Amino acid sequence: MCGIAGYLNPQPGWDAARLSAVARAMGDAIAHRGPDAHGEWADTGAGLALSHRRLAILDLTEAGAQPMHCRSGRWVLVFNGEIYNFQSVRREVEAAHGGSFAWRGHSDTEVLAEAIDLWGVDAAVQRCSGMFALAAWHAGERRLLLARDRLGEKPLYWGRMPDGALLFGSELRALYPHPSWYGELNRDAVAALMHYNSIPAPQSVFRHVQKLLPGHVLEIHEGRVGTPRPYWRLEDVMRAGEATRAGSVSDETPWVDRLEAVLGEVIGEQMISDVPLGAFLSGGIDSSLVVAMMQKRASRPVKTFTIGFKEDSFDEGRFAREVAAHLGTEHHELYLTGQDALDLVPKVASLYDEPFSDSSQLPTSLVSRFAREHVTVALSGDGGDEMFAGYTRYIVGDGLWKRVQGMPLGLRRAAALGLDAVPAKVWDAAGRVLGNAAPRLLRASPGEKIGRVARILRAKSPVGFYDELISHWKDPSLLVPGARLHPLEMARAAAGVGANDIEYMQAHDTLAYLPDDIMVKVDRAAMAVSLETRTPFLDSRLVEFAWSVPLSLKLRNGSGKYLMRELLARHVPRPLFERPKQGFGIPLGPWLRGPLREWAESLLASERLLASGMLDPQPVRQKWAEHLSGRSDWHYHLWDVLMFQQWYEQYRERLQPLAH
Repeated sequence: MCGIAGYLNPQPGWDAARLSAVARAMGDAIAHRGPDAHGEWADTGAGLALSHRRLAILDLTEAGAQPMHCRSGRWVLVFNGEIYNFQSVRREVEAAHGGSFAWRGHSDTEVLAEAIDLWGVDAAVQRCSGMFALAAWHAGERRLLLARDRLGEKPLYWGRMPDGALLFGSELRALYPHPSWYGELNRDAVAALMHYNSIPAPQSVFRHVQKLLPGHVLEIHEGRVGTPRPYWRLEDVMRAGEATRAGSVSDETPWVDRLEAVLGEVIGEQMISDVPLGAFLSGGIDSSLVVAMMQKRASRPVKTFTIGFKEDSFDEGRFAREVAAHLGTEHHELYLTGQDALDLVPKVASLYDEPFSDSSQLPTSLVSRFAREHVTVALSGDGGDEMFAGYTRYIVGDGLWKRVQGMPLGLRRAAALGLDAVPAKVWDAAGRVLGNAAPRLLRASPGEKIGRVARILRAKSPVGFYDELISHWKDPSLLVPGARLHPLEMARAAAGVGANDIEYMQAHDTLAYLPDDIMVKVDRAAMAVSLETRTPFLDSRLVEFAWSVPLSLKLRNGSGKYLMRELLARHVPRPLFERPKQGFGIPLGPWLRGPLREWAESLLASERLLASGMLDPQPVRQKWAEHLSGRSDWHYHLWDVLMFQQWYEQYRERLQPLAH
């Protein structure tokens, strides 16, 4: 795990020393991603420079240092991530060279460099199972290629500045030190943040910068920037999986056996490390299964990590403790106070580098910091919900859409008009009068929920319906005047591919929510403390297997992840994990009325909301007043605004071009 940066910027008079110095400054800006070493390389004739910050995981010697040349000297590579099946790719390289090859070391980077030299970037990464972002330069052909892993586990930003310079890096802050940097806010991206609580690829918060889409390669040849091209597509995997299911047997035992074999192979590869390794353990199905499979393969107790909050009435940490005790792991747990999370709030913008407002970023950052005290690598259970239909919203949403879809559109629109005719404050007042007599779903913020029902009634397709189900600010153009909400680039590809609406929701989350939210949350939190995280459920082999599994083996008896549960039961007693899903959240709503009120009030003052030129204060101030009064709970919407405001306050000096 590392950080990469670089640029292609032919400038008269820039010698190798200056090219490398600028690259070094770009790398230093993300030193937290790779504190162990740095390296720079420049091609003076082309005006190209590459920078690498190293977090040494495999081959801790100089043989694993980057930038790295392939043996022929044709390609030079900087690479962030891990190739888990590098040993099998290494054997392919050797076979292509007649059965032997003079390797300099045993790093996955060297294997990747030689694979690129043999087969090119697209074919090389297609052979690789792993998480990565890379830049590869072919000096003879003046070609720069950028690539990102299939599901967007590792970030990669790139942008062409107004003067023509092309900059790229693992984080936005890596681009700022370049003299050509020009920062202009992207109004549409700010609107997307308010709608989705993250900025979806390919957009970034800056107009001149994009995120490379997961599973894509971008080629810059002789200074000409091509169109990003896919080397892997989930819709192809979905179609192949659907064809496989058509001839599958209904007996679940062979499926459980296959899941155990595939997951075991993946986890075995992900446990390869030359530094201390452990795992996050919440006590839920996903992390418990990962730890069980790890412990089965380990020669000593696996280090596991759990955090909890002392004030929580529901202590999920005890379940993690019981699972750890049953599996015999070396368990570490830390109980924090709410103040520990509150102390982190002012630092969140710095940690996340781009505006990001999934509030579970706070506990994720805290558990990453705790784990880093003991290990350098941690495996997690992220991706299990997307692959095996674990989110409750899949079942609830499917049932709701079936009921809505059965009504004529004209009748639905008329019902929506009727609901909209009653102001939200009237619904809220009715909710307060009814109290516990109101339906459970409407006891908190009934006005907002009735409004959401009205919008759902107007939905014409599962795409529009699911967007309404998962989004925050429904019409962000009212909050960000002049903004336009773009269709989700990656999720759009999944529309019409799934065999049913639940599969569409799974595909949507795999292509959008997972890379734009979950992976951003985990990557920035972990890399801020130089911790590498690995996600077995996102390995391409596991993804392909998951899409071959019949839906009946994912959803059963009103619960998801059925196949995972059956496999986990082979290793852990059912009473330790068969319980209602409990999210690991924080009491953000009450905190905004209490200990965070002064901080929030300052950022939500009208003059400060106007400072960026992005936000209309009126809807924000209205929601803030309603939240403080206790009439409604708008903490999700307010957190979106607060995270943008905090980011803007910290990074506003980057919004102007730096002096040359």
